[in-house]
Amino acid sequence: MSNYNVNNSTVESIISWIKNKMIAIPEIQRPFVWDATKVRDLLDSLYKNYPVGYIITWQNPDTKLKDGSVSSGKKILIDGQQRITALTAAITGQEIIDSNYKKKRIRIAFNPIEEKFEVRNPAILKNSRWIHDISEVFSPEFNLFTYINEYCERNPEIKQDELNRILQKLQQIKYSSIGMIELSHNLDIETVTEIFIRINSKGVVLSQADFAMSKITVNESYQGPNIRKTIDYFCHLIKNPSDYDNIKNNDSDFSSSASFNRIKWVKDYNSSIYEPSYSDLLRVAFTYKFLRGKISNLVSLLSGRDFETREYKEEITEASFSKLNDGVLQFIDQTNFKRFIMIVKSAGIISPKLIRSKNAINFAYTLFLLLRDKNLEGNKINHIVRKWLVLSILTERYSGSPETMFEFDIRRFNIHGNPENYLNNVEEGELSEAYWTNILVNNLDTSVTSSPYFNLYVMSQIYGNDNAFLSKSVKVSHLIEERGDIHHIFPKKYLQKCGIKNRGKYNQIANYVYTEQIVNLAINQKAPNIYMGQVREQCELNTTSKIGEITNKQELEINLEVNCIPISIFTMDFTNFDEFLLIRRRLMAQKIRNYYKSL
Repeated sequence: MSNYNVNNSTVESIISWIKNKMIAIPEIQRPFVWDATKVRDLLDSLYKNYPVGYIITWQNPDTKLKDGSVSSGKKILIDGQQRITALTAAITGQEIIDSNYKKKRIRIAFNPIEEKFEVRNPAILKNSRWIHDISEVFSPEFNLFTYINEYCERNPEIKQDELNRILQKLQQIKYSSIGMIELSHNLDIETVTEIFIRINSKGVVLSQADFAMSKITVNESYQGPNIRKTIDYFCHLIKNPSDYDNIKNNDSDFSSSASFNRIKWVKDYNSSIYEPSYSDLLRVAFTYKFLRGKISNLVSLLSGRDFETREYKEEITEASFSKLNDGVLQFIDQTNFKRFIMIVKSAGIISPKLIRSKNAINFAYTLFLLLRDKNLEGNKINHIVRKWLVLSILTERYSGSPETMFEFDIRRFNIHGNPENYLNNVEEGELSEAYWTNILVNNLDTSVTSSPYFNLYVMSQIYGNDNAFLSKSVKVSHLIEERGDIHHIFPKKYLQKCGIKNRGKYNQIANYVYTEQIVNLAINQKAPNIYMGQVREQCELNTTSKIGEITNKQELEINLEVNCIPISIFTMDFTNFDEFLLIRRRLMAQKIRNYYKSL
């Protein structure tokens, strides 16, 4: 059996099929992302009879119903959504939804004399040569004869016969040919993804999450569109809460639903620590409820696939949609989400830039939801989730094959009578003495400030409520919250003057520290033994401070300790730089270890 069929259709036919729901566009309620100039260029290509690429449809598998009959699957438009939406908007005048969830028209103008398309603008509105909106020409009420007479009166430089020819050519866009690739319902999700990538390698790669969202959207029998909107709107509002009124006004049916009521709390939420995309939400909900990691399995389950018999059954589709919907509702639940964020913050993660691994935080939320279902005592949930999140970052657990590891870990957490035992087992295997004293120290040998290991060090400082370097009252957390800068302990310009010009050397993260700008300016280009000598002097003599506010020897010692600065700093200059970096890496690794152990 062929994996696909290739046919040709017309613009008019495809628009008609969509109106009659013969083909489902999963993105119908999602923002239109094309710039209006791309719509203009698409129409110009069709007018000139240029090829505009294929659209790709994938037919849902036929599912076996309880009474033994078979339900034919609906075709899903998986590639070409933007093109079809663009044509529909320009030709029929249908409104689209922009990135702020506002409805608007895309008006494409046409100049018959120059045979040129353009996005309508104020200058065009004042120019009699332009047809201000081509949807007028495609309207069933358009009178070609009357329009030609009126246009030629305003623009006598063009003859009626010539205008007639050009307008008929414009109207022929409706009958322009568009290629259609129809993928067989027998293809699995991996094969469909591979076909898409190979055909459309220069476009935006369609992910398996996109396929899953398409499957969700087109199943109206089991509230698919409602689930899709819940996911989409939640993920949009958590990043752009100001668009709440636009969504409410744009989609009045959904805004009166119980699902919308469940997400409206987000409009007043202002934390940016975890801003999940629809892919993140889908992954968490799926792994939590189905104890699986591969999104391709979700697509199969939503299609009703029985993994043992390889048949497609309606009862599996129904159960899968019900399960997924519950997972989505648990994810977006205000109490669950806010409690999880508090756990994340309690680990010292007070800024999104401190956690670069979305997979680590996604699994942490998955784990939180699972443990909550197991009715574990609240403090134990907090402890396990907090520790596992940090362990995941320490070991980069989900950087390789996240789907495989997600499934491996969630199943083992699920089967353990005491989930803490699994945490302890992994901890013993992954975080050995060699890890803390060698591997982590080596991982800190980098100049990449976005390194997860530098972030872990900063998290340990936030967790410990540490003061910034040479600061008496300003905390590291204050500087993070106010987007303060990191500075060099061995000043960059000082090292450069001494011949150390390699950026990878003087920008080592072991040479970085969070400190106030006023302290950094006072240090200027001085060698550590010079500026630290001044600090020690102000502490011994209890004089007015020249660098920072610390004037007490004991406070200075504590400050150096929490910032992992060796006491030998008082005698160091550029000749000791390599020695300093090694000592500080070891101190930073020990601080991270103490932090992890205390979580």
